[in-house]
Amino acid sequence: MNRTAVLACLLIGLALSGPAAMAQTYPAKPIRFIVGFPPGGATDVVARAISQNMADALGQPVVVDNRAGAASNIAAEIVATSPKDGHTLFLGTVSFSVNRSLYKKLPYDALKDFAAVSQVTDTPFMFVAHPSLPVKSVKEFVTLARARPGELNYASSGNGTGSHLFTVMFASMAGVKQLTHVPYRGASFATTSVLSGETIFMFENIVTTLPLARAGKLRAFAVTTIKRSRAADDIPTLAESGVPGYDANAWFGVFVPAGTPPAVINRLHAEISRILKIPEIRDRFLALGAEPAGTTPEQFAAFFRNEVAKWAKVVKESGAQID
Repeated sequence: MNRTAVLACLLIGLALSGPAAMAQTYPAKPIRFIVGFPPGGATDVVARAISQNMADALGQPVVVDNRAGAASNIAAEIVATSPKDGHTLFLGTVSFSVNRSLYKKLPYDALKDFAAVSQVTDTPFMFVAHPSLPVKSVKEFVTLARARPGELNYASSGNGTGSHLFTVMFASMAGVKQLTHVPYRGASFATTSVLSGETIFMFENIVTTLPLARAGKLRAFAVTTIKRSRAADDIPTLAESGVPGYDANAWFGVFVPAGTPPAVINRLHAEISRILKIPEIRDRFLALGAEPAGTTPEQFAAFFRNEVAKWAKVVKESGAQID
């Protein structure tokens, strides 16, 4: 065999062992779906709703792995340092876009170490309280909070999470200076604290709070988005309730380590998009107040960059900082 033929064989071999070949054989093993919060919260609910359908289509198990702590930073670091082969996914939330500005030092760069796959859902948070709180509207709450500075405590799913920053944003825009923050290790723990009366109110995802409000276990004051939720159109927005301009939404989206082959990313996006069109999945999300998205990798990447910039401004204005 002459040198030209040998070189051609080598080039063919490299091509067959490169990203294109990887995409053709993907997935070659079980997929690990990392969630940065404990079981029972909205993040976990969304991950488990899509994981089984994804597993059936891809022919490999998709295992939800809850790695709670540090507002999803622990989970994000695991994914950032995982092989770039599409076998480790990360379900990012609004906290992921906030952390870059909130924490002084992070072991990863959210804009450089991750590739966007698809936004899964877009959801409002709800401002809810224990039924014993002697107010029934946002305006009454603001009046009470101003009259009792430092006496009203609120739960969050952790320092720097959406539930924390959404509350900080509300307090700033409503002119309420002294609210006592009680962070927990996830939404399920925070919700339990409000249900028991250990804390008095919280901002948390509509996916988990709406059923409790409908059951009378929590009192719902408002949603955080500029428009009312289709699942709860009887509940006003904060902007309608005396906090003009307030608009903050929660979202869930899938990321993989940067450098994952585009063909693998496109395969994952196609499956997520397909799953979100399944009537039972779509109807389930809509009933929970979560709007299915299914955006392209390019659309989600642009959205995420905008979210990072938006929350950087909120963090700077609030003065919030976590070492």
